[in-house]
Amino acid sequence: MVGTVGCGARQQCHDVGARRMGDPSFIIEGKISVKKPPKQTLPLVVSSPHSGRNYPQKFVAASDLTSLRLRSSEDSFVDEIFNSAPTLGAPFIKALFPRAFLDVNRQPFELDPSMFSDILPDFVTTQNSRISAGLGTIARVVSNGEKIYRDKLTFIEAETRINDFYWPYHQTLKTLIDETKNKFGYCILLDCHSMPSGTTKYKNSYRSSTGRLGDIVLGDCYGTSCHRDIINSAIDILSGYGFSIRRNIPYAGGFITRNYGKPREAVHAIQIELNRALYMDEKLIERLDNIEPLTEALTNFKNFLGNLLAPNNLAAE
Repeated sequence: MVGTVGCGARQQCHDVGARRMGDPSFIIEGKISVKKPPKQTLPLVVSSPHSGRNYPQKFVAASDLTSLRLRSSEDSFVDEIFNSAPTLGAPFIKALFPRAFLDVNRQPFELDPSMFSDILPDFVTTQNSRISAGLGTIARVVSNGEKIYRDKLTFIEAETRINDFYWPYHQTLKTLIDETKNKFGYCILLDCHSMPSGTTKYKNSYRSSTGRLGDIVLGDCYGTSCHRDIINSAIDILSGYGFSIRRNIPYAGGFITRNYGKPREAVHAIQIELNRALYMDEKLIERLDNIEPLTEALTNFKNFLGNLLAPNNLAAE
C-alpha cells in the first residue's frame, strides 16, 4: 500500500474502490472521471487533478469574479492532452471540479484562517508557504492573485467540500496505484499539470540555456519520488522531441507526487508541467492548433514511459 492518505477521524470514507474499480471507465457522482483500458498492459497511472471545469453554481455565485477570471487557475485542456492513456493500456483519472473550488494537490486541511468566520480546529494546517500565497486546499485567490470569495466561509463548508471531493479523488487514485503495483510489481505515476508562460516570479529560473522559456518541467521532488533511471529516461525522450526540459525548477512536485512517490515501495511519481504557450491562448483560454502535435508527442512519451523495463533495483533506492 502506498501513500499516507486514508480514512481518518475527520473523513467520511467513500467505498469507491470496491464498488467500481472493475469497470473499464466510470464517473463518480459527476466529480471524478476514471478511464481504464479493458486490460491494463502498462505499469502506468496518469492523473490530471487540476483540469476540471465543472464549476458548482453556488461556488460561482459566491464570487465577484467573471467565469474567465475564475478559470485562470485551471490546467486547461491538460486532460485532453493526456487522455489517450487508456488506449495505450494505462488508467487515467481526472478531477471534474476546478482547482479554484478544491485543490487535491494539497494536504487535506491546508486552510487560511482569514477566509473563515469561525475558529478552525487544531488539526487544520494554517501556516505554510502555500497558504500564505492564498493557494491552500481551498484557495483564497485564483492564480493571478485575485480574491475568489465575496464573504467568509464556515469551517463546515470546507469540511463538507473536502469530504465530498478530496477524499474520493485520493481513494480512487490510491486504488489505481495499488492495482498497478500488484499487477506489475511496480507503478509509475505521471501527475499532469500546466504552467503559465509569463510568470515573472519564476521566469528566470526555468529559462533554458538557449534563453527561451522552458517547454516542460519534470518534478521528482529532488530525486525522492522516482528512481533516477526513470526520470533520466523521461528527460531524454522529451528532449529528443525537441522540447526544452527543466528538472524540479520551479516545480519539484506537489502533494500528489510527494505523497505517492515512494521508490523504496516500488511506486515512482513524476510531475509534468507543460508551458501553456505550447498549446493555448492563455488570455482567452482557447486551444491553439499546436495542441494536436503536442498531444501526439506526449502520447508517444506515455507509451515509452510505460514500456520502460524495470531496473533490477527499481524498489531499492
